[in-house]
Amino acid sequence: MDAQGPGGAGDFDPADQWVFDPNTGNYELRLNPAETSEDTTELRRVTRSSSGDGATDSEPRGRRRAAKREPEKETGPVSRRKPKPKKSKTKKALYWGSGTLAFLLVGGSAAAYFVYQHLNNNISKIDVGENNAAVSDGPMNILLIGTDRRDGKGNEGYGDAGSVGHADTTLLFHVSADRSNATVLSFPRDMITDVPDCTVKEDGQEKTIPGEEEVRFNTSLGQEGRNPYCTWQTVEKITGLNISHFMMADFNAVKEMSTAVGGVDICLGKDINDPKSHLNLKKGRHTVKGEQALAFVRTRHAVGFGGDLDRIKLQQQFLSSLMRKMKDSGTLTSPGKMWDLAQTATKALTVDTGIGTVSKLASLGKNLSKVDLKNVTFATIPVVDNTDGATVLLDKTKAEPLFSMVRQDVSLTEVKKKEKAAKDEQAARLKGPKSDPAEVRVKVLNGSGQFGAAQETVDWMQNTEGMLLTSNGGNAPSELKKTTLEYAPNQADQARRLADSMGLPASAMKEGTKDAEPKAEMSLTLGADFKGAGTPISAPTKAPKDIQRVEADDKNVCAK
Repeated sequence: MDAQGPGGAGDFDPADQWVFDPNTGNYELRLNPAETSEDTTELRRVTRSSSGDGATDSEPRGRRRAAKREPEKETGPVSRRKPKPKKSKTKKALYWGSGTLAFLLVGGSAAAYFVYQHLNNNISKIDVGENNAAVSDGPMNILLIGTDRRDGKGNEGYGDAGSVGHADTTLLFHVSADRSNATVLSFPRDMITDVPDCTVKEDGQEKTIPGEEEVRFNTSLGQEGRNPYCTWQTVEKITGLNISHFMMADFNAVKEMSTAVGGVDICLGKDINDPKSHLNLKKGRHTVKGEQALAFVRTRHAVGFGGDLDRIKLQQQFLSSLMRKMKDSGTLTSPGKMWDLAQTATKALTVDTGIGTVSKLASLGKNLSKVDLKNVTFATIPVVDNTDGATVLLDKTKAEPLFSMVRQDVSLTEVKKKEKAAKDEQAARLKGPKSDPAEVRVKVLNGSGQFGAAQETVDWMQNTEGMLLTSNGGNAPSELKKTTLEYAPNQADQARRLADSMGLPASAMKEGTKDAEPKAEMSLTLGADFKGAGTPISAPTKAPKDIQRVEADDKNVCAK
């Protein structure tokens, strides 16, 4: 896109506005007055502040620099101060690309240091009725949707013209509360599921679209007027997770993003010639971009069993490689390349209003970029073949432990936690002697939001676990996200027995400071993580062994 000068004429390359400052070792943004906006003013203020020149905003830059020069003596000019050492390529990469993390997700935040106001106009927004902050404390879940919509520039020639599109590629990007790790869950488009009722906004008016039972997952978008919020609610219903934001892109985004980073490295374990996707490559490693990159992520007939599950593996390989490329210093140190990436990313995205500006995308990206790629894991939700041979069904036995791990922020990779000492101390509460079930005295309160959960639990405790001294305390004063067990120090044996029976995590154990009376009851408050009496509340420490997964930093993955 060409930008216009103050007089409305004369093209210039925005990358030329970035000038290297030898005093700081960084590039600085030099804008014309007509191009200055609130965002760019702030960026220049931050840049000046970081350079330490101490100048005020009211002074013209040229005059400030002239004032700082010392007069020349008769013997010649005085020596100027030495420039600060230039930053290493690695540090520059972190400086320029601290907001880059993934294809749709953090591609937008590559614009973090190119805060041109007109980039905001590139971003398409949909009001889904969720006004979540761009960045929040605790874990975050961002829904990434790749639609197979056929209309629009760059999407011509793929299938039926005028198609409203489906949720063709859907991933849930979960980032842990401490930003030490991330799990990306892929949802097969042909999985049979229920699509709930959803409310969309059209021309300022709300409209409720009735849900459907036992339909393909990909119909959660586009069909019957459904927008990304319908896919959002479908994923929440399946996983029990709360989504914060969504990002959506189409065919053209794959072509443009792969080109903007200079190509994405992929690996094939065999020759592939797929007439459907038009991918024709020999066995081995290749760098793909544009149409060839799109052909790679669309290929399915020539790999594995020729289904969508095999195509998901290609997409996970592609996204992992793209993430690595965007983190690479060679991609991120050039202002020209960064401008292209910023332009492409913002044009490619449709997002919710909570992240509908460049500055909000930048804030989100910078926050999430703390995650190390070695701790990012792609996993496909477990499914089983349906009887029709063309669709799949959710494998609830394997899926629930996986969802439970994500809900409770348990990483699929080994991560060294900063709070290890505190966690070890908390975990110690589960270790030690346990009382006999008949000695457990506890009052159960329902803070789960599920009708009858407290009585269901009491019945299970008494009839199955032999805890006869239990009672129903009714509804809790308010609903809780997490189940908690409050007990006195002299009730620790009872607490450990109850925790063992219910599968309570160490974080649920809330030990008081004073001993209780001999026949006093502990207090168990069920939270939103309660899934039914007898179902462990604590998440597994490891995911099921046979789920399909890819580590984002694994460069040796090859499609077969």
